[in-house]
Formats: sequence, C-alpha cells, structure tokens
Amino acid sequence: MAISHVVGFDDGPFPRSHRGDVPVVGAVFSETTFTGVVSGRVRKDGRNATDVLARLVTGSKWAPQLQLVMLQGIALGGFNVVDLRALHRFTRRPVLVVARRAPDLAAIREALLSRVPGGARKWALVEAAGSMEPCAGVWVQRAGLGIEEAADVIARTAIHGRVPEPLRAAHLVAGGVWGGESRGRA
Repeated sequence: MAISHVVGFDDGPFPRSHRGDVPVVGAVFSETTFTGVVSGRVRKDGRNATDVLARLVTGSKWAPQLQLVMLQGIALGGFNVVDLRALHRFTRRPVLVVARRAPDLAAIREALLSRVPGGARKWALVEAAGSMEPCAGVWVQRAGLGIEEAADVIARTAIHGRVPEPLRAAHLVAGGVWGGESRGRA
C-alpha cells in the first residue's frame, strides 16, 4: 500500500540570539492536497522536539489517517534533536527525515560537543538515527520504512522541485506566520 497521508514538519525563523521557544509547523497532506496545519513550539537548542512532535501527530484530528511523519532535518529550533526511533515508537508511524544535501557531520559534532548544552546526548541521537543516504534526489534518514518506500513517497510528493510538498508547505507557512512573509527555499 502506498503512503498517501503525510505530515511534514519544519520550524519557523528565529534570530541566532533568540532564547526560548521556537514555532514548529506541520503541514498535513492527503496525496498532493494540502488539508491542514498543526503547530506547536519547541525550546531552542532544547530536548523536547520528540515529545512535541509526537503530541502534534497523535493529538491531531488527522491522526487516524496519517501514515508518515516527515521532518526537514533531524533537529528543530537550532539543535533540539529529534529521536527518530522514539518518534516512530510514540506515533506508531514511519518517520522520514529529508535534506537537500548530506550534512557536514564533523561540523555538527563539533558544534554540539563544544557549544550546545547536552551536546553529547544530542550527538548520540544523531548517530543513533543512522547515516543519511541518497534517495530520490535528496538525502534521507528513516525509521520504520524501507528505502524503496521512502523513494516512492518522495517521488509522489515532490511536485515543485526535490523537496516533498508537505515539507515545502510547512516551511512556507512557518516563515509566513512567524517571519511576516515566507522566503527562501524549503
């Protein structure tokens, strides 16, 4: 069965000097139709992203239909790293992280271990998520689905470029609502 009901999450814009919570938007899609939005907040460089996303997914009116959770990167709000395996377990849905390019893991490790509170724990979550792998023109990490399923859902949902529409829409909504207007690429 092809995955057709997806929620894609991205965080809203915030200045580097910001302290506190950062907005997170989930764009809900049925096939290629944008059907709704969920939103919440995660602590900048905090530890609550996994719990917040799990609540947004399982507590939404779309929960019975949702088949997949997509993330625009493994961290929200700076370095609030999502535990992919725990999110998969809590939501009982596959989780797919999508990035345009392979990350610079050495730079991420250095930043986490030298400048971010709880950096060692966060780096362990990055490592536990597994290596990013090329898939359908982007790079992915995944929990609860195979690479073929990931390629299929990306191919069917990436309509305006390489980034799937649920992530592109989440990026645009988050930027527009919290930044005054959307800008940049998803």
